[in-house]
Amino acid sequence: MLHMHRPQTEPPPPDYPTALERTVTLGNGETLRIRPIRPDDEPRLTALYDRLSHQTAYQRFFAVRRRLPADWLHAFANVDYQRRFALVAERETVGGLEIVGVGRYEPSETPGAAEVAFVLEDGYQGRGLGRLLLDEIVRVGVERGLTRFRAEVLGDNHRMLRLLSNRTRILERRVEHGIVSLLFEPR
Repeated sequence: MLHMHRPQTEPPPPDYPTALERTVTLGNGETLRIRPIRPDDEPRLTALYDRLSHQTAYQRFFAVRRRLPADWLHAFANVDYQRRFALVAERETVGGLEIVGVGRYEPSETPGAAEVAFVLEDGYQGRGLGRLLLDEIVRVGVERGLTRFRAEVLGDNHRMLRLLSNRTRILERRVEHGIVSLLFEPR
């Protein structure tokens, strides 16, 4: 059996919210660890992006790139755990820890709202992990004073649109150039 609490390569930042770490079990019995992102996750984010299908990468970033820019990876892995927050879902493999999903929120132009974004490795889509990350990101955001959230979703990303409709209360929905812009609050 693999152990889910291997030592990190770097100590977590001083404001790292350890209390948000937890182990979850998916419907198929697989155990994953959900935890706040850390700066030393940059290489694991690169590896996750490299494993995504073109369709999944496009649905998350609205473009497919051979590699994500280094400054994006740095920004994604370095959050303040208040205004900018991200959770990762990781599994342990014989090669080490591997991130299989990320959920995050970032400040938005809408007062009192944050923009959310999610990406799951293809093999983890449709297995309940997106629901877990969405619920946890919204819960953490509410604990930090957020009341509403925004999401930009490609119109053909039916799985994500259905997830948001089922798990949140949609306040506003606009469609422009094939992108669905949603404003929502916790249910």
